[in-house]
Amino acid sequence: MDICTIRALYNDNTITIYQAYNKDIASFAVKHQTFIGSTFKRERMTWIKPSFLWMMYRSAWGTKENQEHILAIKIKREGFEWALNNSCLSQFEKNLYSSYDDWKQLIAISPVRVQWDPEKNILLQPLKYKSIQIGLSKEAIEKYVSDWIVQIDDITITCRKIEELVSNKQIDQAENMLPQEEIYPLPDDIKIKIGITSAFV
Repeated sequence: MDICTIRALYNDNTITIYQAYNKDIASFAVKHQTFIGSTFKRERMTWIKPSFLWMMYRSAWGTKENQEHILAIKIKREGFEWALNNSCLSQFEKNLYSSYDDWKQLIAISPVRVQWDPEKNILLQPLKYKSIQIGLSKEAIEKYVSDWIVQIDDITITCRKIEELVSNKQIDQAENMLPQEEIYPLPDDIKIKIGITSAFV
């Protein structure tokens, strides 16, 4: 398995994750500090990302349709770790699952999916290690919107400023505006569950 790490902006109580939405959902979420009551669809899987630059890659710096507003969402670390502890990898990994059939059964019932994709640099080019995406569904979404969220901020203006600096080849200035993400500490049992081993971090 490739090198997989979780780098994130976090403190003792919260971790910051990123999502991109249209103006209506984003504006509602910032104003009310919740998704409850907006057009956010709880019956659909929603993906959260601790990597700022992976979110910039996925949303093209907030220019893709329905991803024009980038939200930085602080959630409880206990919720984040619950999600990882109740997850299943989105792809079969023979070193983690006893059989393909067992993995298929597990992914069908798991409320959380974990997917690893190449991390990006500030030019949105792939790096040699992978960052995590976390898909929430079923009871995980309910916990997310009802309990885990601590703070929601729209950081779209900052994202666009960073993109402008990159476009103008002012890379040092752009990098100084990035969130200072560090390797997120996890219990060993969760590391193993999501495909991280001590050799990777």
